[in-house]
Amino acid sequence: MHTRPSPDPTVVIRVARGPDGAALENLARMDSQRPLVGDVLLAEQDGVIVAALAGDRVVADPFRPTADVVGLLRLHAGRTSHAGRSRGRVRAPRLRAA
Repeated sequence: MHTRPSPDPTVVIRVARGPDGAALENLARMDSQRPLVGDVLLAEQDGVIVAALAGDRVVADPFRPTADVVGLLRLHAGRTSHAGRSRGRVRAPRLRAA
């Protein structure tokens, strides 16, 4: 059973490991989706896996608000995929005056 989320939950973004398999399968089942395959990036809130991303596919806990967490996963995945190409350079967006 889920515990009540804290008002300011800690979010950890990390690569899935072997022991995460059962939790990821359960998460996919709760979200009425097939389990993710390949390289999986996951998000934990307060120690519980609440969302995962593999390529363009996402599975998330339908009983929690996860839109922001999924956004963090996508942001992190985009940064790590560009890291090898940019050799550590960070691109800052250009700001325009209103």
